[in-house]
Amino acid sequence: MEFLIDFVHADFLGKPAWLWLAFLGAVAALLAFDLGVLHRDDRQIGVRESLVLSAGYVAMGLAFGAWVWWYLGADSGLQYLTGFMIEKTLAMDNVFVIAMIFTFFAVPPQYQHRVLFWGILGVILLRAIMIGLGAALVTQFSWTLYVFGAILVATGVKMLFFMQQDFDIADNGLLRFLRRRLRVTEAAHGNRFWVKLPAPDVAGGPPSTAPGQPLVWWATPLFLALALIEFVDLVFAVDSVPAIFAITKDPFIVYTSNIFAILGLRALYFALAAMIHRFRYLKYALALVLVFIGSKIFLVGLIGKIPAVVSLTVTFGLIAGGVIVSLRKTRGQPAITRSSPSLPSPDAQTSRSLP
Repeated sequence: MEFLIDFVHADFLGKPAWLWLAFLGAVAALLAFDLGVLHRDDRQIGVRESLVLSAGYVAMGLAFGAWVWWYLGADSGLQYLTGFMIEKTLAMDNVFVIAMIFTFFAVPPQYQHRVLFWGILGVILLRAIMIGLGAALVTQFSWTLYVFGAILVATGVKMLFFMQQDFDIADNGLLRFLRRRLRVTEAAHGNRFWVKLPAPDVAGGPPSTAPGQPLVWWATPLFLALALIEFVDLVFAVDSVPAIFAITKDPFIVYTSNIFAILGLRALYFALAAMIHRFRYLKYALALVLVFIGSKIFLVGLIGKIPAVVSLTVTFGLIAGGVIVSLRKTRGQPAITRSSPSLPSPDAQTSRSLP
């Protein structure tokens, strides 16, 4: 018993272990309730349900932020809210690319939530690894923050002046690698990521129709879609994770704000995918946010540390301005439906770089 007490109170990345375990337990409970109760059966999620589910996740994220404010102090609370807002907005590009991926692989609407759900598990692991590495670098080498700042400023400038980035899914390196290394079915097999089918007659061919062929594992298009979604999140995390580290060096704040923001946005996908075109000018606001956050690091030596409330106010003001301008400029444009040919095509563009 004494060992258990010592364990839960042991320091882990600057916070007691019980704090991390409580957070991960809460996230696991939310995901289990989501898939095991709310979406036990595969079905298409409508806009209304998407908005309600997302509002629930956002409310939980903000409630957690209020608890951080109460338990860790006002500065930590403001840093959490700033990180939550930045990650939530930066992840808008994820929604755009996820829509392209689902369209490219013709993932049926009733299975899209399952792909996004399992994608969340990968995000939780990958973000933990990236943030852990980032925290170690910042702790051991203080100059790493200046590298993060330079990345943010460069990304922001690129988004401002070099906005158009072609993203051809068919020519994506990861997809080509997976198709070379795995047996992949042409059509989906329900909600399954892997199926057992007869071995092909020739390497790279379809499943054999000859009797007596041994059964082997085949990946389905749902697995390829899941792999690409994880890859996209990993690429986009290259600037979103440094953005939060530029606000706070506390790994707990960085990680929890990231995860809560992503949880809510994945839930919002089904409503947002149909109206992503309405946020066309938000990318300019995002670019200015990245430049501001990155520049803060270099300004500390000149004017001192910028208060957390100033960072939150500037970030909120820029993002709110981007949303208002976007909605006004695109007023009257028709909504996009998932069956519409105007959905983002495999050759569509995103505001951040993808390989």
